[in-house]
Amino acid sequence: MADRRWIILFVLFLARSAMGFQFQSVASVAPQLAESLAIGYTEIGLLIGLYFLPGALISLPGGFVIQRFGDKPICAFGLFLMMAGGLVLGVSESFTTAFVGRLISGIGAILFNQVLTKMATDWFAGREIIFAMAVVLASWPFGVAAGLLIQPELALRFGWSDVMWLCAAFCGLALILVAIAYRAPQHAGAKTEAAPRAKPGAAPVTGVRPLALPPRPQLAPLTVAGIIWANANVGLVLFFSFAPQSLREFGFSPLAAASLPSYALWIIMVSVPLGGYLVERVGRPDAAIILCCAVTGVVLALLAFNFASPLLCAVFGVVMGVPAGAVIALPARVLRPADRAAGLGVFFTAYYALMALGPLLAGWREASGTAAAALLLAAALFLAISPLHLLFQRLATAKPVAEQS
Repeated sequence: MADRRWIILFVLFLARSAMGFQFQSVASVAPQLAESLAIGYTEIGLLIGLYFLPGALISLPGGFVIQRFGDKPICAFGLFLMMAGGLVLGVSESFTTAFVGRLISGIGAILFNQVLTKMATDWFAGREIIFAMAVVLASWPFGVAAGLLIQPELALRFGWSDVMWLCAAFCGLALILVAIAYRAPQHAGAKTEAAPRAKPGAAPVTGVRPLALPPRPQLAPLTVAGIIWANANVGLVLFFSFAPQSLREFGFSPLAAASLPSYALWIIMVSVPLGGYLVERVGRPDAAIILCCAVTGVVLALLAFNFASPLLCAVFGVVMGVPAGAVIALPARVLRPADRAAGLGVFFTAYYALMALGPLLAGWREASGTAAAALLLAAALFLAISPLHLLFQRLATAKPVAEQS
């Protein structure tokens, strides 16, 4: 069982890398795609954002669907939709068809991401969950980075359609790997209705259960946890979107302004799993979240005033990645195994609802007149995480929401 956990974690890493790889594809081939479909960069931006835009609407129903049909079938279905959407986008000759293809992929990605989080939680809750979730999270920048390296050159050599078909093939390969390798964790006594004395790391209940939200005491901390995760991700988006512009405003060359923030991405790919391992070993996830997010906010605020910008870009990549696994593991602290599917639906609904505001923040520079103002907003979002986490702790311990034997 212990060996299988790590095999499954490796498969989930590869599968989620396919999602990051597909997400990056539209941005990587934007010039060729715009020319081929006779569209502008407003439409390109819509296609990029469409990958996650439906999340606030389908995450909660998705939790009920996972609860009803099970993890593996919905994971396979999500990957199938990602593959099908990629194929549709690859044969598109109009913006309407491309919109439909990207929407299909996006719905699949949202279902897949949600159920994959539950699958990892089921296998690792109560044992190395922070490290495991950090590894899962690292798969996203890994897939994005692979797309940045491969997709633009492939589009120039063979055309943008080939990039979409490659993404579809990657999703198909992930589907096959999950179908072959994934098994739900088996524990004695897990074949009946929800057991109130189940341990946090126990397998999810396999019996048919009524479709319902988690108990009321779990809803508030899950919502706060989703807001915390959204704050971190919107702050990250603002950093990568506006740091290059801000550095150029401060007199950095175009090459340096583009390169310095990109280094942070590569550092994050290491700091997320390594930080998860260290936080797991030290055993202080709450301190890591509060301290690291506060430091990240201070770093962004200093960066907005051009204080040691090259060094701060690197520090951002290090400090921001350390608590990521601990944050995404927060739902496991308040959810019983039987409630994880619907509970993660609540978590991701709050997350995607705030993430949908991200595109609206793209106008921040025009409204403020300087890209540095967007970095200050990102700093405020990270600084808000510490009090939000204290609120989560208070709500999570207000009532015994996950009894343990």
